[in-house]
Amino acid sequence: MPVPRISKEELKQRLDADPASVVIVDARLKYPYEHSTVRLPGAIRFAPGSTELPGVPLDRELVVYDSDPEEITARGAALLLAKRGYRARVLEGGIAAWVGASLPLETKEAPKAAAAVKS
Repeated sequence: MPVPRISKEELKQRLDADPASVVIVDARLKYPYEHSTVRLPGAIRFAPGSTELPGVPLDRELVVYDSDPEEITARGAALLLAKRGYRARVLEGGIAAWVGASLPLETKEAPKAAAAVKS
């Protein structure tokens, strides 16, 4: 089943016009998500294995992204969310395309390096 896509330019226009017009969903796999210090503005986390987006009404349009330029994880998440009744689209090229175009980002926590053990 094909998943509708949205370009980074169209998403940026939508966010500039009305930030509340879409819900941005970060569907990156665990390692890429946890070891990144950035996310798209206002993105909420949809971890692999999740089935719900608590607090997000079904009438909201979703834009799902991941770290894979082929959008494999984002497509799977969008399909799952569509089966739950959401209108979901995938960001073309994922976060890499967004970052590559120098579009706005938010910072997030990434794991801290473990302290060196003294012998």
